[in-house]
Amino acid sequence: MTLTDQIEDRLSNHGAVETLAEELQPVLRAALGRLPQGVVSALHGDPQGHPLHPALVHLPLGGWMVAALLDFLPGDAAPENREQTERAADLALLLATLGAVPTIAAGWTDWSNTRRQARRTGLIHGTLAETAFLLSGASLLARHKGKRGLGKALSGAGLGAALVAGLLGGQLVYGHGLGVGATLSKRQG
Repeated sequence: MTLTDQIEDRLSNHGAVETLAEELQPVLRAALGRLPQGVVSALHGDPQGHPLHPALVHLPLGGWMVAALLDFLPGDAAPENREQTERAADLALLLATLGAVPTIAAGWTDWSNTRRQARRTGLIHGTLAETAFLLSGASLLARHKGKRGLGKALSGAGLGAALVAGLLGGQLVYGHGLGVGATLSKRQG
């Protein structure tokens, strides 16, 4: 058993997680049922023949990483350079956070068709990803209000949540085979 398998088991093998997944999945399916089938199909990635979510995740994760690098790497102490770096960090954070919206939509659409441990792990994965999104949004608000230190702390915590979510996302693909060879428009897991 790999370290990632052990982490997944510790996080997802709980009755409470299964109960929550059992309650949420039908609600999500009902909501997706109200959307045009073409939208749901696109969110699954059916037009391109592979899941959309893994392709989209690069924008938010990459942007949040760039923002963190700009926020925390030492640079020239000249005020005009610091202001440019801060603006660049804020822009990277904004683009990443906006890019998370379709990524989250595609991820939850795929999660609606998962089963067993993959469903539980996917629920935790999605919850962590949304936590990263919310923390990044709060960071943008703090930065806008001139609270840069708080903004950096919030986006740093968001990046941490996104990285753990990514670890679990990798486990869903490579450990459970979700979306390998097919989109998740059919139940898997």
